[in-house]
Amino acid sequence: MSTESSPLLSYRLFSVVDEGEMPGSRAQEEAPLVGGGAMGTPHPDPAGRLSTFFGVVVPTVLSMFSIVVFMRVGFVVGHAGFLQSLLMLVVAYVIILLTVLSVCAICTNGAIQGGGAYFMISRTLGPEFGGSIGLMFYLANVCACGVYILGLVEAVLDVFGADGTDPPGARVLPQGYFYSFLYGSVVLLLCLLVCLVGARIYARAAFLIFLVVNLVLLDIFVSFVAVGPRQVPVARDANHTVNASFTGFRLATLRANLPAMYSRDYTTNNVMTFATVFAVMFNGCTGIMAGSNMSGELRNASSSIPKGTIIAVVYTFVIYFLLFLMTSFTCERTLLKEDYGFFRSINLWPPLVLVGVYAASLSASMSSLIGASRILHALAKDDLFGIILAPAKIVSKGGNPWVAVLYTWALVQLVLFAGKLNTIAGIVTVFYLVAYAAVDLACLALEWASAPNFRPTFQLFSWHTCLLGIASCLLMMFLISPAGASGSLVLMLALLGSIHLRAPASSWGYISQALIFHQVRKYLLLLDVRKEHVKFWRPQMLLMVANPRSGAQLVRFVNDLKKGGLFVLGHVEIGELDTMPSDPVQAHYNFWLSLVDKLNVKAFVDLTLSPSVRQGTQHLLRITGLGGMKPNTLVLGFYDACVPDDEFLRHPAFSQAQERDPFGVDQPALQAHFPPVRGAGAPKALPPAEYVAIVSDAVKMHKNVCLARYFPRLDKERLFSCKAEGCFVDVWPLNLLRPDTPAYVDVCSLFLLQLACILTMVSSWRAARLRLFLCVESGDRGWLAKEEKLKELLGKLRIKAAIRAVAWDHVVALHGQRPAAGEPFLNPAAHRVTDEYLAAVNALVLQQGGQVAVRFLYLPRPPADTAAYERYLEQLEILTRDLGPTLLVHGLTPVTCTEL
Repeated sequence: MSTESSPLLSYRLFSVVDEGEMPGSRAQEEAPLVGGGAMGTPHPDPAGRLSTFFGVVVPTVLSMFSIVVFMRVGFVVGHAGFLQSLLMLVVAYVIILLTVLSVCAICTNGAIQGGGAYFMISRTLGPEFGGSIGLMFYLANVCACGVYILGLVEAVLDVFGADGTDPPGARVLPQGYFYSFLYGSVVLLLCLLVCLVGARIYARAAFLIFLVVNLVLLDIFVSFVAVGPRQVPVARDANHTVNASFTGFRLATLRANLPAMYSRDYTTNNVMTFATVFAVMFNGCTGIMAGSNMSGELRNASSSIPKGTIIAVVYTFVIYFLLFLMTSFTCERTLLKEDYGFFRSINLWPPLVLVGVYAASLSASMSSLIGASRILHALAKDDLFGIILAPAKIVSKGGNPWVAVLYTWALVQLVLFAGKLNTIAGIVTVFYLVAYAAVDLACLALEWASAPNFRPTFQLFSWHTCLLGIASCLLMMFLISPAGASGSLVLMLALLGSIHLRAPASSWGYISQALIFHQVRKYLLLLDVRKEHVKFWRPQMLLMVANPRSGAQLVRFVNDLKKGGLFVLGHVEIGELDTMPSDPVQAHYNFWLSLVDKLNVKAFVDLTLSPSVRQGTQHLLRITGLGGMKPNTLVLGFYDACVPDDEFLRHPAFSQAQERDPFGVDQPALQAHFPPVRGAGAPKALPPAEYVAIVSDAVKMHKNVCLARYFPRLDKERLFSCKAEGCFVDVWPLNLLRPDTPAYVDVCSLFLLQLACILTMVSSWRAARLRLFLCVESGDRGWLAKEEKLKELLGKLRIKAAIRAVAWDHVVALHGQRPAAGEPFLNPAAHRVTDEYLAAVNALVLQQGGQVAVRFLYLPRPPADTAAYERYLEQLEILTRDLGPTLLVHGLTPVTCTEL
């Protein structure tokens, strides 16, 4: 049964929302994070002068008591009996205590600024969770304030209204909808004046109310003993009155009240059950974070919050237990079930109970109003909701967020127009429970992340208590109001998604990063390189980027080519660390990471400082990655004389207007960081021999190598805009610099084929068709057998490709003298590979029809003789001249498998 069908108070006040929390009252600048900790350390604030008693015990006790202590005891014991009431009390306080332990742990791990639960959740779980739950927590406090004020008005009118139950002489106040609204507005105005003055006046008023409430409780306990047995008339309806007995302390009365006896509630006419009574009982025990949210006003928050909160919880538990026990000993069940305000009937001075009821209601109203304003101020300071809440940042000279108070006052004033809020009271309590569960989740995440800076001085908690607290809060949510619980979770997810999409990244530190690190470290240790198998091979790319202005298109292409593997952007800064005051590389990471964000690629960044590009590339090939996630393929841009284009000027990601960058790298800064592209005639920083040496080094280190040429010309949008024409990915698996090589299916050829197949598996490349070219001579009668063998191999490898035979007699005739057996393919003295031959091969490749997106060519191993490096590079340049986007591939790793 939902809460809206639960019993109401005799004054028609549904005090479900007795949170009344007051987050930190002093507006403070967020303290800087120290040592990567989850919370900052605040600067000393002379305003923080409240002791544990005044700052924590008093507001927490008042929030947990509220009006429930005077109006719900008879209802709970009357329906559930003493034994089940005691069970409900223990279970409710166990649930509350679990959250208290989490609150104490988080509070003693660092300073809590204004915002209370919102601050704790947002600084731990991030702005998405914090903002969504903080807004729900704020609305819950707003509605709670309205409920308390309306309840107070109705309680007053029940006695002093024209239609009241007391003697005619006391009925002096006119009643009606507009009169109720007027009385509520007057009470709200009184609360507003107190809150505008500031938290200190509230603390003094709360202490006075605390004294009054405890005086009334003392009077009630004395009345149980001092008042003799009596008959109490109870009105069942307008025309029927029965007498119920107050027996004094009698064992027979206790025995009669031990078992449960659920029946129909006289205020709602609904039959009560264990679940509905427990929901009502639990709603009277919340308010546990009122003290922790006063941390900004405390002398020593780290010690005051745990001590004060636990003292308040123990104190209220003892009071509730004594009330349940004395009520069960002295009052017949008829009295308890038929008059929820029976304390007045058995009191030495009945008006004193009314004073307690009014004082508790007024305290809860002020507490909810000032607490909601502090939450709103914290939300506004964090800019999670933009210009709507911007004025709520304004504070007075004393630090009081008076604009946030006015915002909250206006919303509560709107709530008062509803007149009755009993139907949403259960949902409001559910909102509080969502916040409590989020606090438990925050503490659980901190514990599971095992961050060294999570060192709370309060140690009486573990991940077990946090997990149990989350489960208990969720259970209570659905027990109190299943519909409200479901709606609150949906609202939270909607707000979370909205904030995630529009809110900028924060500098608070994300617990998700700590949890991801913790899990990734565990899985990296499990990723054993000795257990690698060719069936599960994937490309892990290290792309060396000299200047991203001319390489942005290649970065995006390699991102497509990686197929869920590792992708690292590498860059070498030229210099000697000995001659520098500090490492210049560290300051550049933010710019490269922002570049990755701009290009929308899934890549890591690794930068190094080295005397030469060759040495720096060696460093990166050796040390980039971790464990089983290390690059196995080096990708380089081609070395030629082409004047590079500035891709920043035409790439849409660099031409669109950008909002403020959360990491301090806006678009102008990013543009300014990377130097302009090399102009025509400007010398290259890297000699050609060093470039080939880098390729040779990678091969010696058993890394696959790819050389990419003309990729700035790759225009995927144009290629795939007209699917009717189609486009191709061409693969030439023969070593074109050594045409007499007999093998079409060596390791390098299969690696070449695998990369081309991977590319066509990417969603944005699925429209491209794969073509495999088989070069044949007229005198070669075995080419049909070669074609059948290739088709069989493609079938086994599950690669869908068209095989095209190409006659190249006129090309191979230009190759010249055949090499002797075992002689290297490239002997400069023999001059077998002539420029005419290479130009003929280039023309042959260009003559193949269709719109070709990318060509994959076989990259031969660099020559052993370093003197031949420049001739080797010259041959590659002639071979690939004007071919369009081309990838020269040299593979050393077996990457294909025909087995399951």
